[in-house]
Amino acid sequence: MSEITTSVMIADRTGHTTLQLTQQETLERVAGMEGAWVFAGDRMVQPGDLAEADWATVGAVRVLPGIVGGI
Repeated sequence: MSEITTSVMIADRTGHTTLQLTQQETLERVAGMEGAWVFAGDRMVQPGDLAEADWATVGAVRVLPGIVGGI
């Protein structure tokens, strides 16, 4: 039986890439993206929360660069 994958959209300053990744592959990619905002389904989550998520029901994952505002 193959591992469950989900759609993972990773955005950066040049655009975005959509991949079909397993839970472990997603965790490895997010680990190298300090300050990234991670959304599972429609909820913002901490990157570590993905490790405990039910990958069969997590829905699409979006990884975006963090936005910093101020003057």
